[in-house]
Amino acid sequence: MAVRIRMKKMGRKRRPFYRICAMDARSPRDGKVIEELGFYDPKVKETDARAILNGERISYWLSVGAEASEKVGVLIKKYGENGTHLEQQRAALERVKATKPMAPPPRVVPKIVPEEPDAPAADAEIAETVVDEAPVSEAPADETPADTSVAEG
Repeated sequence: MAVRIRMKKMGRKRRPFYRICAMDARSPRDGKVIEELGFYDPKVKETDARAILNGERISYWLSVGAEASEKVGVLIKKYGENGTHLEQQRAALERVKATKPMAPPPRVVPKIVPEEPDAPAADAEIAETVVDEAPVSEAPADETPADTSVAEG
């Protein structure tokens, strides 16, 4: 079987996107693939950030006799395992990552638990029992606590 490394077109109208794939030479352009080896997005503004390739797998396929198409051959020469533009690609990917808009972190909204209809009646009963009993912390007016002196210095 003759294997070719070529682009498989994806995306939509006026927004092309390509996957770099190892395919049988007789299969159609968008047909069945043997293995996907990377992608190419021509709409990315940074030229060197357009292609992302799996260099190890491309080297394997080339070593077993696969042939690259013209366009993919240029991409492999630039961004393959020993490509000429690898440093520029890394810098371009960092710039794209830094300028990429990010969503703000999600806000934590407190959950409001609705009160049960029986709860107010229970609170009323508790309030009645507390009113009937005298509070423990209250001292008679004529007695003063022993710890009221404050050391001035």
